[in-house]
Amino acid sequence: MQKLLSVILSSCLLASGGAAPCDTKPADALTSGCKSAYLMESTTGECVYAENETARMPIASVCKVMTLTLVFDAVSAGKISLDDMVTVSENAAGMGGSQIFLQSGLSYPVNQLIKSIIVCSANDSCVALSEAVCGDESTFVSQMNKKASELGCADTQFANCTGLPRETQYSCAKDVAVMFANLIKNEDYFKYSKIWLEDFAHPDNRNVSMTNTNKLLKKYALCDGGKTGFTNEAGFCLAATANKNDLRFISVVLGADSSENRFKSTINLFNYGFANFKNKIVLDKDVTLNDEFSVRGGKNNWVAVRPERNCSIFTKADENPDVTYNVTSYDLKAPVIMDSVVGKIEVYKNGVLADTVNIVAAENIEKANFFDNLKDIASEWAI
Repeated sequence: MQKLLSVILSSCLLASGGAAPCDTKPADALTSGCKSAYLMESTTGECVYAENETARMPIASVCKVMTLTLVFDAVSAGKISLDDMVTVSENAAGMGGSQIFLQSGLSYPVNQLIKSIIVCSANDSCVALSEAVCGDESTFVSQMNKKASELGCADTQFANCTGLPRETQYSCAKDVAVMFANLIKNEDYFKYSKIWLEDFAHPDNRNVSMTNTNKLLKKYALCDGGKTGFTNEAGFCLAATANKNDLRFISVVLGADSSENRFKSTINLFNYGFANFKNKIVLDKDVTLNDEFSVRGGKNNWVAVRPERNCSIFTKADENPDVTYNVTSYDLKAPVIMDSVVGKIEVYKNGVLADTVNIVAAENIEKANFFDNLKDIASEWAI
């Protein structure tokens, strides 16, 4: 049987559900010369600015956000490893557009191919990895579309893994933001995203210089990742992320009329987000809760508890919404091991379930022995 305690907090906790309507954006547009834009908080997915966000349009090399996602997923699943060697096909080596000039028949480490995509948008590396993961690009693209559907991206259709022009290929600013937020959950992404200039070493002793296409890394100190895109059809596009004091935003601008405007518009979006919203830790994993949980058969009858992880709020800077939460303690029998899960907190923000955090034991509770039980009996007789 579970013991349920209902408590009302005076502050609110992390909202992890769907994005709220962007009803707080400023009256004047934050972008210049862009067809579409979207700004959201990365963890909650909450939208704070939107401009023509679901319009379907080409996104050029920003498509590689999903290419990288599938590659990292394959690494996480153990299908490939970062140290695996990929032998480049003639098909991959023959890709046009931006490339790292892979040589067919030569083998390259997966991590180097990933790096070349993130840093310099290498089309040949995209195809080489797609073939390594799925056998051929066509099958890989099918998986890209499947993943987009799983993420709820209803206005996205991929036709290749590079973003080279295809009539049947499109996405929208909102979908790109969702896909990019999912991509950067992979911590390995940030090992490569901040590289500005580096040589790519080929096994035949050639070196090709890579310069990051995301110039925002130099223009905006808080930016630590992004993916650019450009074709005549798509215009200048950029998906980017910036972090300040554990508040991370995802910004997407599509169809800008110049490279300058895509970067300028993105900076405006980030500045608006950081100036008008906040992320505040309200449950600290290093601080025990006021409640102690009952333990049967232990040397102690109660165990101190704490949240398993920090819990944060995302809200407007001037907002203090009310929150209710339910604390559930599981049926506990000694021994109880420190850091084991002993309950949960269900958080309701404005009456809607917003987050669920495990509660763990903050101490060990040993099982009572024969003499402990005698003491308990003697204590009861004394009363």
